[in-house]
Amino acid sequence: MVVEEHWWNGVNIPRGRRDVYICTDGQQWQVQAQIGGAAGRSKIQQCPSRVSASILAGAWRSSGTGWREMPR
Repeated sequence: MVVEEHWWNGVNIPRGRRDVYICTDGQQWQVQAQIGGAAGRSKIQQCPSRVSASILAGAWRSSGTGWREMPR
């Protein structure tokens, strides 16, 4: 899977960090929500299309302010 888009909530302390990724292999799409930085927990949701992945990623980011898009 290749990361197409990545956002983080701007919090630098590991337990407060949140990341949301949209990933694809060219045919399938998934959204990953990660809590607690690289060593934290994550949840992956499969999506049928790029549009549905974008909607889900937006919903997961709506739980807070300060989200920043990370460059690829």
